[in-house]
Amino acid sequence: MIPRRARISCAGIAFALCLQHLVSAIEVPLDSNIQSELPQPPTITKQSIKDYIVDPRDNIFIECEAKGNPVPTFSWTRNGKFFNVAKDPKVSMRRRSGTLVIDFHSGGRPEDYEGEYQCFARNDFGTALSSKIHLQVSKSPLWPKEKVDVIEVDEGAPLSLQCNPPPGLPEPVIFWMSSSMEPIPQDKRVSQGHKGDLYFSNVLAQDALTDYSCNARFHFTHTIQQKNPYTLKVKTKKSHNETSLGNSPAMYRARGITETTPSFMYPYGTSSSQMVLRGMDLLLECIASGVPAPDIMWYKKGGELPPGKTKMENFNKALRISNVSEEDSGEYSCLASNKMGSIRHTISVRVKAAPYWLDQPENLILAPGEDGRLVCRANGNPKPTIQWLVNGEPIESSPPNPSREVAGDTIVFRDTQIGSSAVYQCNASNEHGYLLANAFVSVLDVPPRILAPRNQLIRVIENNRTRLDCPFFGSPIPTLRWFKNGQGNTLDGGNYKAHENGSLEMFMARKEDQGIYTCVATNILGKAEAQVRLEVKDPTRIVRGPEDQVVKRGKILQLPCRVKHDPTLRVLVTWLKDNAPLYLGTRMKKEEEGLTIFGVTERDQGDYTCVASTELDKDAAKAYLTVLADPANRLRDLPKERPDQPRDLELSDLAERSVRLTWIPGDDKNSPITDYVVQFEEDRMQPGVWHDHSRYPGSVNSALLSLSPYVNYQFRVIAVNDVGSSVPSLPSERYQTNGARPEINPTGVQGAGTQKNNMEITWTPLNATQAYGPNLRYIVRWRRRDPRGSWHNETVRSARHVVWNTPIYVPYEIKVQAENDFGRAPEPDTYIGYSGEDYPKAAPTDVRIRVLNSTAIALTWTRVHLDTIQGQLKEYRAYFWRDSSLLKNLWVSKKRQFVSFPGDRNRGTVSRLFPYSNYKLEMVVTNGRGDGPRSETKEFPTPEGVPSSPRYLRIRQPNLEIINLEWDHPEHPNGIITGYTLRYQPFNGTRTGRTVVENLSPNQTKFTVQRSDPISRYRFVLRARTQVGEGEPLTEESPALLDEAYTKNQVDIATQGWFIGLMCAIALLVLILLIVCFIKRSRGGKYPVRDNKDEHLNPEDKNVEDGSFDYRSLESDEDNKPLPNSQTSLDGTIKQQESDDSLVDYGEGGEGQFNEDGSFIGQYTVKKDKEETEGNESSEATSPVNAIYSLA
Repeated sequence: MIPRRARISCAGIAFALCLQHLVSAIEVPLDSNIQSELPQPPTITKQSIKDYIVDPRDNIFIECEAKGNPVPTFSWTRNGKFFNVAKDPKVSMRRRSGTLVIDFHSGGRPEDYEGEYQCFARNDFGTALSSKIHLQVSKSPLWPKEKVDVIEVDEGAPLSLQCNPPPGLPEPVIFWMSSSMEPIPQDKRVSQGHKGDLYFSNVLAQDALTDYSCNARFHFTHTIQQKNPYTLKVKTKKSHNETSLGNSPAMYRARGITETTPSFMYPYGTSSSQMVLRGMDLLLECIASGVPAPDIMWYKKGGELPPGKTKMENFNKALRISNVSEEDSGEYSCLASNKMGSIRHTISVRVKAAPYWLDQPENLILAPGEDGRLVCRANGNPKPTIQWLVNGEPIESSPPNPSREVAGDTIVFRDTQIGSSAVYQCNASNEHGYLLANAFVSVLDVPPRILAPRNQLIRVIENNRTRLDCPFFGSPIPTLRWFKNGQGNTLDGGNYKAHENGSLEMFMARKEDQGIYTCVATNILGKAEAQVRLEVKDPTRIVRGPEDQVVKRGKILQLPCRVKHDPTLRVLVTWLKDNAPLYLGTRMKKEEEGLTIFGVTERDQGDYTCVASTELDKDAAKAYLTVLADPANRLRDLPKERPDQPRDLELSDLAERSVRLTWIPGDDKNSPITDYVVQFEEDRMQPGVWHDHSRYPGSVNSALLSLSPYVNYQFRVIAVNDVGSSVPSLPSERYQTNGARPEINPTGVQGAGTQKNNMEITWTPLNATQAYGPNLRYIVRWRRRDPRGSWHNETVRSARHVVWNTPIYVPYEIKVQAENDFGRAPEPDTYIGYSGEDYPKAAPTDVRIRVLNSTAIALTWTRVHLDTIQGQLKEYRAYFWRDSSLLKNLWVSKKRQFVSFPGDRNRGTVSRLFPYSNYKLEMVVTNGRGDGPRSETKEFPTPEGVPSSPRYLRIRQPNLEIINLEWDHPEHPNGIITGYTLRYQPFNGTRTGRTVVENLSPNQTKFTVQRSDPISRYRFVLRARTQVGEGEPLTEESPALLDEAYTKNQVDIATQGWFIGLMCAIALLVLILLIVCFIKRSRGGKYPVRDNKDEHLNPEDKNVEDGSFDYRSLESDEDNKPLPNSQTSLDGTIKQQESDDSLVDYGEGGEGQFNEDGSFIGQYTVKKDKEETEGNESSEATSPVNAIYSLA
């Protein structure tokens, strides 16, 4: 690749010019005509990666593409020998490319084509080489069959399960699962090493609940190979059901497991070494056994772990350092520790390096007789050797070239001549790899050529910036000069600036700049020239634009738009409504000087913009149209609106530091103008940005403005009323004030370190109205806060300066003074700053702990000496974590927390601790850089406290007599649970019953309550107890059994309207059913009655005694005989004497009937098995039948 050191742009044409010691390089333009004419040696543009792994299921593509003139031809070597593509029918080469295509659609083994390939691109001027491409086919072999025996291990012993995956390409991803494809949970006790083995720091009985299978996932084939699973048999001293399966020290003791000091499972011993290549990731791993499972900490000898690229992995068992450099070499140590002790392993890390570029050789295009050089500098560890090749052959065996001299990593060319073109290869290699770079040397002699079109016409608007382009090419590189109208003076300076790429820039085009410009390119072979004609045009301006208007519906409206433009340019006037193109239709007419709307409607209301444009520039003016819906409205009834913009701004009374601004107010739109806001814009520091200058009452239209030196002012005015602000007025003409030295210095001066060996000085810079002159700069002075110290100074243009190599955290006196071309500001004030801080060197000592209660402790410590803080003391900080619970088998989180104690103090309080727990605590002192070293770790227990509320309380009501309660133990017992206190009471609405208190045993989690009232609800309050007292309450209420309204008013239910209505409906329904029943019976025949109305029923009749009804079938003729003394009333009612007869004595035959008028025509009859008795005439009760007839 040819680096671009200079650029020009014209229709995609570019070239670069670089002048160095002994070097004059040219880049060939991209113009196709130039490219086709100039010879160029080959250049490799695309190639496959060095280590190329392919999918065996796909065709193989080995890429190699190159450019050059003539077009290069390609050839390949395989394993260092010529590879004849034509002889293998499966191999082909892409057209106009060197890319190899190996096709397996018709069969074949991809493995047969593995090897080392290299591409050669040749033309008449040299040969370029690709890197050596090592082609390998991806492999995903099956796991070898093996018999895996059951592994027996004592509980608490360490264990490692070997994976030994089959060698794949690329290496597979390893993960462990059970044979049922459930992932194996990993933590600091059980984890997988980076080589795939599974390590147990100590084995627990629960580990035998599953089996363990190593799985390998292969990238290209997306397949997973599974090893036969391991089965564990854990020999235990106690059943694992006796205790919880937690991982706490108390659990180990309870299970009879001996606690042991850590020992390393990987790596072995106390020390090891590891080599890593520069730029790769370094992975250090330490896996330790022990009971309890050890914690791992990492350190680097003589310093800190590399900041910004260090990451802990695998529960701190692995340390990853990304993008390793030589500074990362050294001794790293891992410390494995538990409560029984600690052990350390030291890893010596050596950083080697494959070759990497310092200076990569670059293509040279030289003219005949010019000098140049190719430089190939690379570094590595060990230091790489440099080998030069020319056109793919060692330079030692190439034909001699008297203009070429090889000096190690440099080839020097002197007095080059035509025919010396070639492609040079630099090979930098060591035992860890190699680099290969191609760089061609092309010797060209080309007379100057102008690449731009001839006789260009450039048109520009007056006072605008413009550029005349004249791209050129030649070898040797031509010199280019500009002339105007055939004048002999070269144009460069003043309003013109000539660029190296051939462009002539004009900062402000004026009428007098019109004319013909000639660019002339010259070298020793000749010259070329081209002409560019420049025309300067008048700007396009809208001299009278539309104004905001209020019109009545139905009226004719005219919106003016008068345009002034250059007569040689065609102007186009368009209209927008609400920033969208306006559709004219039949009611609108666009005229030469405006827009007319006939019959204005409400839809015409909105923003109207007139846009006048030419091919070079454009101008726009906007107005808002308000349409009144009711033509009868008077002006006094118009809504209040924002005022019109002020107009016709004029400057007068011009002075050094002041000017008078006068304006004509716009319409106030029925709301008096309250204020005028004057704004200004300057074109040096923030062109186009408007700033508020001053504010004046609405009664004035002229103001004397105070000005600052060296500001090119432009003003505008905004009117304000109660509705809002007007649009800004058109800007005034510009007014330039003379310069002066600054009158103020920067504010906000600060000095603070960003690193331990520097101090960054910052300040608030002066703005455009404070600079007072050109080339604003700042004189920064500093010295250590010592009257005998000497001042240092530096002049800068930004608002920042960094002082390096400062001592750690020392005070400095700082001054920042403003200066411009007219002089300096007054003597600045002195500020105090501090150099950078470093981490504190000492830790607090004599840390003492006093337990205040179950959740808080008091701390005291001996403060560190101020000299060891190395910065500003911010706070003392106590790091603490809950190491375990004093309750057996209770898992706790060991997340580290901290409490800050700001300032220089020696006591504090740590609160919000968990009761009945073992804690560990460390103290540090903190400055602005960070924490200092940690103090000795202190351990302390917290006493019992009251427990938290039970986890839940469930209420079940299987019936109306009992309520079943069930709960779970508290999440945080905070001590030994001694029991539970249950309080409950019934309630119904606002009425409550007596509270009952039950004291329950600590292991009880169920309770049954006997209801005293099936209607009321119950409120339950449950607390757990320790020796300290009752804990937090858990309150629940039983659900309602009946409707809430009924529950609240069940005493007065008989008076409820809905109840009375329901009872009436039921009674009416029963009555209707009885009537229907008797009517159906009456259709079957006469109803027999007793023979003698005065006879009484047999008092011994059981049916009479118990009052039951016995309807029986009257099957015999005798039963159907009427009684001789029976009587029937004419109106169909039974006489009073017969009213005491019971239906028990009626027969069931179908003889009894009702007439059509409802009268009863049957007769009473007695049962066959009964004797007739005299009736009881004293009874006054009415029979059911009488009741039915009375209704009829």
